[in-house]
Amino acid sequence: MINVNRTLTIAKKEIIHIKRDRASLVIALILPIFLLLLFGFAVSSDVDNLKLSVYDGSKSIESRELISSLNNSTYLKVYEYVDTPDAVEKSLDYGRTKIGVIIPDYFTTRLRRGEPTDVQFLIDGSDPYIAKTASSYSALIVNHHSQELQKNVIKPKEKGQGIKPFNLLLYNPTLESSKFNIPGIIGLILQNITIMLTAFSIVREKEKGTMEQLIMTPITPLELVIGKIIPYVFIAFFELDMTLILGKIIFGVDIKGSLTLLITLGTIFLTSSLAIGIFISTVSNTQLEAMHLSLAYLLPSVILSGFVFPREAMPKIIYFISCFIPLTYFNEILRGIILKGVGFKELLQPIAALMGLIIVIIIVSIKKFKKTLD
Repeated sequence: MINVNRTLTIAKKEIIHIKRDRASLVIALILPIFLLLLFGFAVSSDVDNLKLSVYDGSKSIESRELISSLNNSTYLKVYEYVDTPDAVEKSLDYGRTKIGVIIPDYFTTRLRRGEPTDVQFLIDGSDPYIAKTASSYSALIVNHHSQELQKNVIKPKEKGQGIKPFNLLLYNPTLESSKFNIPGIIGLILQNITIMLTAFSIVREKEKGTMEQLIMTPITPLELVIGKIIPYVFIAFFELDMTLILGKIIFGVDIKGSLTLLITLGTIFLTSSLAIGIFISTVSNTQLEAMHLSLAYLLPSVILSGFVFPREAMPKIIYFISCFIPLTYFNEILRGIILKGVGFKELLQPIAALMGLIIVIIIVSIKKFKKTLD
């Protein structure tokens, strides 16, 4: 049976420690804001204003209209015009531009005859992501321009019927990376801050030699653990509210689903982070060791949880490992509620997986903690 008074006494003692420890205050209050702003602005997959070098061998109204279509988009901007096709490649070699456009001299002649014509795009492939994005943007703009030409230039009898695709983008129609990143950042902040603060709090008792004094009191291991984590639970809820509010104000990310469901599942996720922090504290003797072990867990979780890279693209063994990281499932939950507005039924699979992991983590952490005290 848990004694409430003893548990609250430990909680009050921990609050005093937090107030006195400036590093803990910085981690708890300032670091979440810093991380949200840093990741929110710096971690962006939006690629705009890619520089173009253009060789226009046709020098016609049609070629100038194509160049204008490329330049008027938000994705591509003409940086320079060159006199030869070789100069286009040189511009890429020197890194002045990311895309080279070569319009052949027969471009307009074939176009007016209704014959197939082509435009060559040379794309800097040293950065695969930018290269893929540049290729998609250029193809999209040229296809749109081609459709306009079919309406206005090519004779009706020379037009192909073709297939007109109709795409409907759901959940994030503008494809803003911030709306995808911010939910993941919220989970990342909650995990990182909670694990580090919890791990440090118990190790601090070991370093100061006060753990032995606590063991000599009538306090049970469970009361000690609960008392220690109570302040960090409130800190975590403060961080959750703060990141949601800042995500709305600064990045325009609205919660489309149930806020109650989000907070409930957030509480469950926090339980797993607190348990991991307790486990790290039991195998660490100093705060430096706790920090190293925390980073050893936190850094891989950032990569493997699907926050940075899609899990579907990972090798099977890496994908399998990612299934044992609670943040993996909480990211799915966050994006499902915030972006898609889905409910409990649609999120049943990640919720069940998260609950299963939490039960295992809590059992292992408590057993290890009791063994350490013994």
